[in-house]
Amino acid sequence: MRTMVHTRSDKLFNKMLAILFVFLVTDYLTRPVFGQAQQIPAKRWTKKQAWDWYNKTSWYCGFNYIPAYAINYTAMWDKTSFDPKAIERELALAKKTGMNALRAVLQYAVYEEDPQYFLNTLNTFMDICAKYDIQFMPALFDDCSFGIENDPKTGKQPEPLIGWYAWAWSPSPGHSMVTDTSSYPKLAQYVKTVISHFKDDQRIMLWDLYNEPTNSGLGTTTLPLLQKVIISAREANPSQPISIGVFDQNERLNEIILNNSDIITFHNYGNQENLQKQIEELKKHGRPLINTEWLNRPTGSTIENNLAVFFEEGVGCMLWGLVNGKTQTHLPWGHRPGDPEPSVWQHDLYNGSFKPYRKEEVALIKAYINRAMEKKASEN
Repeated sequence: MRTMVHTRSDKLFNKMLAILFVFLVTDYLTRPVFGQAQQIPAKRWTKKQAWDWYNKTSWYCGFNYIPAYAINYTAMWDKTSFDPKAIERELALAKKTGMNALRAVLQYAVYEEDPQYFLNTLNTFMDICAKYDIQFMPALFDDCSFGIENDPKTGKQPEPLIGWYAWAWSPSPGHSMVTDTSSYPKLAQYVKTVISHFKDDQRIMLWDLYNEPTNSGLGTTTLPLLQKVIISAREANPSQPISIGVFDQNERLNEIILNNSDIITFHNYGNQENLQKQIEELKKHGRPLINTEWLNRPTGSTIENNLAVFFEEGVGCMLWGLVNGKTQTHLPWGHRPGDPEPSVWQHDLYNGSFKPYRKEEVALIKAYINRAMEKKASEN
């Protein structure tokens, strides 16, 4: 008959079983449920952290950037076409205009082809930004597609099809990978690698994890990848804030976005009244706001009207775009060859010769930025 004496090894074994049980129960209860909006509260910035970060700098006033030579973001970063000299000329123009921040989409396909080249190229680009006192907001992914191809290909890119808005635009990572869940582990590794490499880099303003997820017909197909991207970014634990921009009225998507963004970013191409209304709604979340896409002159999203709203509300803003080029974004969305030429440019501040589309707009941008700098100086 076995005596009821607990040996030291018995106690150790029972302790290990108890630890294992707690681990399994905790893992089960905290595991993300497919399709639900997940927050990672242990890592998300508090509202105080967010405001402390935001209040350290002057008012962000910048632009969405794609070089005039690039027909898409693949061309911007690719080995066959990356042109730091052209980029430097354009960012010098931005500096002259007074703008202090830019946002640009990265391209996973270029990273996948050669990760070290990609990281080196990002570093070169950020050196140019820093030279002209411009903070960089990288967007890691993008669902948007305006042409007939939905998957990026590295190498030489097509030439413009004259009259087609954003012809040959290349999503990242591309719609095929978004819908293929077997690709998610390597996409997660991309997120961790890129963010970890620059996680403490002061040239990075903010990580925009995903531009307009679900856009271009993908719908809810993107949501599982988006959640994976958020988790991967949190695991990288950058010193910079992370965000995903609110861009439509999709409640399920916006729940994910607003529950996981340190700083709330959003797109608005509406008129002054529409912009003011959205700002008031987003203010309810109690976090700093940065608009990461605006300027659509035909719809009333104009520098004359909307820039005043951003300034008075203390909301950062990044218009689209700097120099008009191969993307032909002076045309309206959906414009096709043979359509009538627009009487007013939709986007962009300068033409290819670096002449302002409207001198009055550039003067207003400079004036508001100077006012913001004077205000910041007086507070200090």
